[in-house]
Parts: sequence; C-alpha cells; structure tokens
Amino acid sequence: MTYPTTPDEWVLYLQRLHDTELPSLEGLDAYYEGEQPLTYMNPEILAEVQDRLKAVIIGWPQLVVDAIEERLDITGFRLPGATGADEDLWKVWQYNDLDEQAPQAHVDALALSRSYVTVGSREGSDIPLVTAESPLELFAAIDPRDRSVRAALRRVNQPEDLARVAERTATLYLPDETIWYDWSGGAWKEVDRDEHKLGEVPVTPIVNRPRLRQARKTRTNAYQLRYGRSELASVLPLSDAANKLATDMMVAAEFVAIPQRGFLNVGPDKFRDGNGNQLSPTQVLMGQLLAIPGKGTDAKTFEFSTADLNKFIQAINALAHVVAAMAGLPPQYLGYASDQPASADAIRSAESRLIKRAERKQVAFGGSWERVMRLVRRFQDPSSKDDPALHRMETMWRNAATPTIAQAADRAIKLYAAPAGQMPIVPLRQTREDLGYTDVQISRMEEEDEKARQQDPVAALGRALDMNSTNGTGDDGGAEPAGDRAPQTAPAEGD
Repeated sequence: MTYPTTPDEWVLYLQRLHDTELPSLEGLDAYYEGEQPLTYMNPEILAEVQDRLKAVIIGWPQLVVDAIEERLDITGFRLPGATGADEDLWKVWQYNDLDEQAPQAHVDALALSRSYVTVGSREGSDIPLVTAESPLELFAAIDPRDRSVRAALRRVNQPEDLARVAERTATLYLPDETIWYDWSGGAWKEVDRDEHKLGEVPVTPIVNRPRLRQARKTRTNAYQLRYGRSELASVLPLSDAANKLATDMMVAAEFVAIPQRGFLNVGPDKFRDGNGNQLSPTQVLMGQLLAIPGKGTDAKTFEFSTADLNKFIQAINALAHVVAAMAGLPPQYLGYASDQPASADAIRSAESRLIKRAERKQVAFGGSWERVMRLVRRFQDPSSKDDPALHRMETMWRNAATPTIAQAADRAIKLYAAPAGQMPIVPLRQTREDLGYTDVQISRMEEEDEKARQQDPVAALGRALDMNSTNGTGDDGGAEPAGDRAPQTAPAEGD
C-alpha cells in the first residue's frame, strides 16, 4: 500500500478514514451517555405517545464501563532499580493534571474501543504538554508491521454561539514535526509548525481489546480489529431489549395499570374533545375508554381489571442476569439483594472476574502510559532514546481488588511480621505499598521513622552496640576481640 508523502496528503487521507468510522463511534458514545434511540418500538405507537412518555433508558452500558474504570488508578511510574516512583515523571503527570485526564482516557478507551494521549512542547515551560484525546476528534494510522503510529490528525469543531463564531482547527502529528491548521475558504490552511525532530509520532493510542487480525467485515461495516473493540459490544443488544421492555412497561402502565372502562355499541367516532373536534381511536384509548361499535342501539358499559406488570420486571431481570454474566459484574451491581447480606467471602468470589478483567486492563493500558512517559523523556532529553532503563519502566497501579482496610492490614502484618531471628517475607516499604499508600506518603513515613530512631536513646544504644560488635577487631585501636579479653570475676565477699 502506498501511503501519503506530504502533509496535505496525510490530512486528506486521515480525514477520510476518520469520517468513515465516526458514525459507529458516535453511536457507542450515545449508548454510554444513555442517549441512544429506542429500538423495537412500533412507529405508530411511538408517534402517539412521544409527547407523553419518554423512552426509559437503563444505563447498563455506562455501568459496564464504569465498573472497570473505577479500578484503574495509576499511582506512579517506577524505573528499574528504584524503590519508589520516579519523581520527575510524576511531576510531569501532576503538572498536566493527568489525575483528571487519565480516567477520561480510560472511559473513552473502554466505551469507544480506544483513546489517545499526545505529547508536545509547552510554551514558556520546559515541562512537556501531555493531553488525553477522544477518538471522536483524533485518528491515528497504525503501521501493521510494528504497530507504531505513522501519522495522526486531530480535528476540533467549535460550533457557533452567542460568544463566538464557528471555528474549525486541525493538528497533524508526523514523526519529525507537528503542524497546525485552520479551516478557511473551504480548505485547511497551515498556521504554525513545530519541528521537534523526534523521529516518531508523539501520539500514543490506548487500545481496548485489540486483536491480531487487521479487519473484519460485516453486513453493515468493516471493523479495524487492531484499533480495539468496545466493552459495550456484547451488551448493546441486551440493553436495547431491556429499554424496550421498560418503555413497554410504562406504556402498559399508561393504558392498563388503571382499570379500563368500555362502551359497547358505541363507536370511537362518537367521542369529541372540549372544542368539538373528533378524537382518534388512539386518543380515546389513551383516555382510559374503550369503544366497541355494535349492531345494537343500547349503549352498555363494562370495566376490565388491571394488568399485571410483573412479567415485564421478570423479563428485565432475566436480561440483567445475562449482562452480569457477560460483563463479569457481581449481582449487587445490578441491584440484586437478598434479605441476608452477603458474606465477605461471597463478595470476593462474586468480584473475582471483574478484578481479573481490571488487572488485564492495567497491563494493556500500562504499556501505553509507559510509551507516553518515554515520549516525555524524549522531549526533556533527546539523548534518552536509547536509554534501556526507560524500556523497562513499570506503571504502578492501585490494587484492583476491594479488600476492607482490616483485611488488607491483617494480610500486610502477617507478611511483614516474622519470628525473632528471621527476616520478614516482605520489607516494610513493600508492605506500605500493598496497603495502598502513595509513594509520597511512604517517603514521608520513612522520614518520620528515621526521626523516631534518632530520638529513641534505647534504639541508639542498640545501634551503637551492634556497631561495636561488628567493628570491634582490636587491630585498629578498637575494642578487643571477645576471645582475647580476660574474664571479669566478682570480688570475693569480705575483700
């Protein structure tokens, strides 16, 4: 395949690819936000009730995504040989407010199959600019040979409002330069350029569930499997069915939850509103009246009993069970509860699949964030490209499980405590990391520990005795070896 060779060609090429998949991405975004259209509803019924009833949307898609994202918290980046998180990288992380941006990037990656993180120069500062970007605005072309980014294009459309006119801007990311464009005169016009000479595109995709295959075609679309797959893909049909049932339940509540009265031998054309206008059969029905024309002349009234809506609830609950099984969600996440509260062991067992799914995401997303931090170092120090330590960087995550504080403390104490004369299984610093303390908190604890040791005279005496017993050889003016000292005897009584 022949790829574009000039920036203008890259803009047109990436724009065309992005426009092709935007409808599917916007559809997934609508499902996550709970704004998807109602399916399976009869158009005639929808036209009659749309001004009286709103579609009942059950937010299962958002629940599936948020349940995983809530367990994806980054606490730092550790280089090989270091005991804690790298302070310089964490400074960049905090300076760019990535504590707030990273969860947004994870949500888009889980819901829309991927998100992006860009790195660039910051005006007036030596700290690189790092931003998380939505796949609704940015598209990156992936090289099928080494999975690297060939080029990326970000387009932003600012709609017109009372404060400003409509604006369209674009940013083209290439291996050695970044170019900014404005839309003017029906075409993109270059307005600025940064020649960073990195030799690689400063854009990193965070891809959810990528596949080894390049693409898969369906009857309606072609999916780029290497660009990821949404976590919502398997639950969307179930969500549509549940929304339909919930809306049908509301329609049934509107028509038959209240006893319905009827007239026999009276046609619907006999009913009129307060202005004398004839009512349609549906309007008559929605007024809790059922008109049945007949051959007789005498009008008769009758009444139907109310309908049982529990069948709708049972059907929705059955779909909820399937969603829980496919998404690995515990039953309590979908509102199931019993009279007897679940035990701690039962809760941990129910969360086992969800925890494992979150840990898988930590591994996949962690690799992307490590590539971002390597780009940060490249902007800070161009000579760091061949630093092998950066390629062994480790992303530090908070524990994806949800143990109670007492359980975590009990486990940590058992691993750290050891019988006299034996070394603990894990050192104190690792114990504090397992308890969920940040690297800053652990460093502050270690400073307080050192102050306490310096202020404790008994501990100081013990350290001095240990030093004397270790260094006392008798050859350099120190204490005599224990084997060469004469035994001290107590004086005899009466001396």
